Amino acid sequence: MTIEVFLDIMKNGVGLILELIVPPLIVSLIVGLAISIFQAVTQIHEQTLMFAPRIIVIFLTILFLSGWMAQKLLDFFMEMFQKYLQMI
Repeated sequence: MTIEVFLDIMKNGVGLILELIVPPLIVSLIVGLAISIFQAVTQIHEQTLMFAPRIIVIFLTILFLSGWMAQKLLDFFMEMFQKYLQMI
């Protein structure tokens, strides 16, 4: 394995990780912001009010996007497998 192939694999892997984690993080940010505004308006400062909805919404986002995420991971694996076969 040459350094160029290794760097290409690492670049694609990091890009894929970022691509897969951005949607749940954005949803978490939006829900957190909405809950923070709600807490500021009502002056209710309950810690569980912040975390429980976020966890539920992140779980639902991952559940909703699981097919797309699995397809992206499968495409990455197939690309790496093809590169491995070309090196042999």
